[in-house]
Amino acid sequence: MSSSPQHPVPAPKDLAGMDVEDLALYREKFRRRLPESLDELHGPAQGIVDLPLHMAWSGMTSYDLGKPRQRMGLYRTVLHEGLHDDLPRYLNRDLLLDLWPVLRTLVGRSVRTVWEDTFPQLASRTRSAA
Repeated sequence: MSSSPQHPVPAPKDLAGMDVEDLALYREKFRRRLPESLDELHGPAQGIVDLPLHMAWSGMTSYDLGKPRQRMGLYRTVLHEGLHDDLPRYLNRDLLLDLWPVLRTLVGRSVRTVWEDTFPQLASRTRSAA
């Protein structure tokens, strides 16, 4: 079917039904937040971390890094809700690398794709853990 004002050709959809253009914009939102290098991630590796409301708007605000589930929850929240300046402050490079094989299954596809495409060492951690 050809495109006309009365019968426009529908935009391609991904598996979740999101327009491909919308998906690209959504991924770009996460891509703009990324640090230049994982070496910029100097966040805490232990202790209690309190997140500001712009990240922890719908749940816990305080996380104990000594508790594995809370640590994973903190990283999931920061990856999804953190802004460019939040990532180096709240994420720790070594913890992110250690958590990634499991964490990647807990974050959305767009977050996972953007991080693994930008930082191949994350994708290689996944392959070596398999």
